[in-house]
Amino acid sequence: MGKASTSSTTKDALALFNSLRSAYSATPTTLKIIDLYVGFAVSTALIQVVYMALVGSFPFNSFLSGVLSCTGTAVLAVCLRIQVNKENKEFKDLPPERAFADFVLCNLVLHLVIMNFLG
Repeated sequence: MGKASTSSTTKDALALFNSLRSAYSATPTTLKIIDLYVGFAVSTALIQVVYMALVGSFPFNSFLSGVLSCTGTAVLAVCLRIQVNKENKEFKDLPPERAFADFVLCNLVLHLVIMNFLG
């Protein structure tokens, strides 16, 4: 009984993976680049957390600023992805250039606040 459910679960997982891969292959290249950027920002934040756990957090403001910078940038990039996506009906009247300008301006404000937090 356990072996049959395991093979069924494996088949379901493979079918789900193949379905996601085929759906993602139809995603435009600009959205894939934004996804890559979000993944990089999140992985950088995770690396900083692991480093802090292993070495320590002596300049705690620096650690906090780095993690908040990566997290904030990832959130802003997800917002950019939502606005640039052509299938999203809420932002159909918003030109991609305006969405990117908002992203750059919000990143500027975010990093000015983070630099101020560093002291």
